[in-house]
Amino acid sequence: MSGAKHRMRSKKMRNQPSSITYTSTGRDTSQGPWRNGEETPLTGQKHEHSGHARGHGPPPSDAGGQYTDWVRGRPAGGASPALPRFITASTFAMARAAEVSAMMKAVTKTTGSCHVFGGLPKHMRRRAMSHNTKRLPRRLREGAQKMMEKSRQAGHKEKKDLSKRKSRKARRRHGNLLLEFNRRQRKNVWLETHIWHAKRFHMVKRWGYCLGDRPTYKCYRACYRAMSQHCLLQDLSYYCCLELQGPEEALLAALSRLTSKETGPTFAAAHFLSGRRQGSAVLYRADGYPAAPLGPVLFLWRPKSGASSHRQLWIWSHPTLKQDLLPELQAVCQCSEPLTPPVPVPVAPPAPDPDPAQTPEVPDGKQPRGKARKRVGGHREAGVPAKKILGDGTRPGSAATCWRCDSTGVVMSDLTMELVRYRLIGPLSHMILTDTLTPAAACQASDGTEASFWWPAHCREESHMSLHQRQTEAFQLLRGLPSTADIPAGSVLGLAVDDPRLTLPSRRCRSTPDGCSLPGDAEGGDQEEEQKAVMLQGLPEQCSQSSLWDRSVRDNVTDNKLSEQELNQMKSELLVPGSRLQATPQHGRIPVLLVQQPGKQTGTEMGSWGAGWDLLLPKGWGMAFWVPLVYRGVRVGGQQEALKHSQNKGAPHFPHDFPDCPAGARFQSEQEAQFCETYKRRPPAKRPNFIKHGSLAPFLCPWQQLAEEWETIAGEGGGGAPSLPPSEVPDPQPQDLTSPADDALRLERGFTVLRDRKALQQLSAWCRPTSSRGQRSRRPGRPRQAERPIQPFAASLSALQHRSLVWARLSLLRKGRPALHAAICMPVAEDFVLLRRDPACCGPQEPQHVDHFKSRMKRRKKAKMDSNSSKKLGKNPGLAVDQDTGSAPGLTLGLWPSPLPSVTSHCSRVTLGWTTQGDFSLAAGCGEALGFVSLTGLLHMLVGQPEDLRGLVLLRNPASLQYRFAKITIEA
Repeated sequence: MSGAKHRMRSKKMRNQPSSITYTSTGRDTSQGPWRNGEETPLTGQKHEHSGHARGHGPPPSDAGGQYTDWVRGRPAGGASPALPRFITASTFAMARAAEVSAMMKAVTKTTGSCHVFGGLPKHMRRRAMSHNTKRLPRRLREGAQKMMEKSRQAGHKEKKDLSKRKSRKARRRHGNLLLEFNRRQRKNVWLETHIWHAKRFHMVKRWGYCLGDRPTYKCYRACYRAMSQHCLLQDLSYYCCLELQGPEEALLAALSRLTSKETGPTFAAAHFLSGRRQGSAVLYRADGYPAAPLGPVLFLWRPKSGASSHRQLWIWSHPTLKQDLLPELQAVCQCSEPLTPPVPVPVAPPAPDPDPAQTPEVPDGKQPRGKARKRVGGHREAGVPAKKILGDGTRPGSAATCWRCDSTGVVMSDLTMELVRYRLIGPLSHMILTDTLTPAAACQASDGTEASFWWPAHCREESHMSLHQRQTEAFQLLRGLPSTADIPAGSVLGLAVDDPRLTLPSRRCRSTPDGCSLPGDAEGGDQEEEQKAVMLQGLPEQCSQSSLWDRSVRDNVTDNKLSEQELNQMKSELLVPGSRLQATPQHGRIPVLLVQQPGKQTGTEMGSWGAGWDLLLPKGWGMAFWVPLVYRGVRVGGQQEALKHSQNKGAPHFPHDFPDCPAGARFQSEQEAQFCETYKRRPPAKRPNFIKHGSLAPFLCPWQQLAEEWETIAGEGGGGAPSLPPSEVPDPQPQDLTSPADDALRLERGFTVLRDRKALQQLSAWCRPTSSRGQRSRRPGRPRQAERPIQPFAASLSALQHRSLVWARLSLLRKGRPALHAAICMPVAEDFVLLRRDPACCGPQEPQHVDHFKSRMKRRKKAKMDSNSSKKLGKNPGLAVDQDTGSAPGLTLGLWPSPLPSVTSHCSRVTLGWTTQGDFSLAAGCGEALGFVSLTGLLHMLVGQPEDLRGLVLLRNPASLQYRFAKITIEA
């Protein structure tokens, strides 16, 4: 018998009692009979050879010491067995009752599952028996029938509870699709290009919207080439737009409380106030500068019309910033009273009279066969729901969108999702726009349809057509420009264009620069002069006017848009298939705004990289412009490409790189929770031990603790870090002294990011960017700011901004790829000696740390096991064990628990800050990182460094012990 069969038989026979009762030969039977070594019926004692009855030992021996071999119930040698002298009736009956019970239990109980088929041997089981009970033996058919009936009733109940699902043909109908799409947008709103992105992108749900994160195909380098050489397209329609209307003085007085001139031009700058340029600024809470920042915004003034002081302003912000910005704007503008805007009544175009000669006569109340669901007379099908978006990703549909201040007359409106915003990045963005957009021609309609369209009425005014002609000429000048960056930063151009679907090419093509007119040509010479004027002075101020500012025009354009079905019907009626449609009044004209994006503006390297255009459209026209742009050969990017665009420019990306803003703090908390969850899912042997690597905060940078520790170091004379010479520290002046109330307020506000342009320019000069491997090429013709000595001004700057962080860019001198949250450390004298001795050296190494928490966790685990075993035995564990197990209840193997020790002096090199972005930069050809460093720590480092190596730092990834030399650059 094989081992498997033996184990199966033992399992079946384990409940069967011994059925043989005998006595050994020559044994004194006065003590009564015994059964195979089991308990005797009289004394209840167990025999020492009890193993023989189970097959685990020899049989009982006779009186002579020889074992008796029992074979088939007979002793060996042919001797007759000794029979018991008497039988106890009660004992005998109990033994037989146990045998009968065990036999019945073995017969009725199945071996495996409780299914009827489990009672069959394996060689008799068939798949067909599960639905055809006649294939079963007769003794099992009744049980199988009962089980099938029970399962049939259970399935019938479940089907009753579930609603009947519609067929795919019914689900794919236009009306049902819109209902389903509206239902799916209740939590996360879709953009107009959502379905296009959902087929080609990995989608993510962020900030109340469903956005495209990255393409499903490999295009990392292709997107970079598009940003550098051609054009990259992004949909920024999820950005929130807030509109302010009112007297210019009231608006400027309210907005001046949210900005500061020290950070750059504000809302009151002349070139922004005129409306010909778009501006950007970092907003703060009312009268809260330099602390309490909110975040960056883009703003655009509507150009003045006449001598009226009434102005209109658009403020664009990130969705995470809106919940902090909107209450602050309501407070400074005193717009707390909700205002219900009048609901515009849509005017439907008049239906043409049906031709009685072509319309068949149909009996009353009947429809022709096959025409029940088709359109009759050009009207839309009754009962088909319209595409509606309830609110946006930042507010519910029932929330107020307009507020008014009676005292100042300022009206604030929320235009989120009312405008579509596309961003084209690259040097040929202007070429894509000139190929896609066609300026609208004059329209003089006389067939009665001009009443429902805005363009025919607009063409009646001679001033409007004169302005449109100038805008068309300025737009045509863009095609001859070498690059998008040649136009002044933030230039605005208004235009009215035809429906771009009319000029849609039959297949995808790539827009490239064509040959320009020769300088000898008279016409070409005039155009060249005009292009030079545009490149030097910008677009004329009157060209910034646009009808897109008027809500009535936007609603008219959205309501009168031709559907794809109607447009395809017109194309099918052309005499020459494939020819282009001519624009008619019913096609409509769309007012747009073109806003130039300057690209990289800080620093002296790669000037204007990443420049492009922003295209502003009325809602409902998103896909009508998106597809023609894609057909011109643009590369489409998502959220990851936007992050890489900011990284290559060296600019902070919101909300990733704004740790002092509420939105940035929320983002970092969510990011830490996500990273911790991912880290804990991996087994301890397959994840890095950050305690051994000396990384205190691999998932969240403790900026507040860093600023406080460097403030303490500076106050104590720089213990552990280079300090300022005592002779160079200026005496505190009366204006430098602060009151205890100011100190308490400063402690309450915490750290801030230094955004004072003068201070940043001086720090940039002190760091002295030099040419080295990984250093970007300097733009020629831009003078370097004169350097000031560090010692006389470093102490005063550190005293004024003692808890400030500085935005910095770091370029590795040798190989390496910086990671997120890499430590930026201060080199020591031995590191400079090592670099001078071996210029190819990457950097020093951090000694491996000891994980004291690992042994503590082992003791906790052992103490817990001992405690559980003591409880089982009824003992009381010691108090020392309880104290050790409760000392650190939130420990995770490989992570430091809270509170953290000193973040500056935890490792062998003093920490200055951490990185918030890091990767191999295709623009620089080396590893680059962006992050923040402590202003006090940076000044300490610059004072103690030699002249030829000033601005040199060490960079170390969280999961590595290798320090790498990097050059720090402060760009302003």
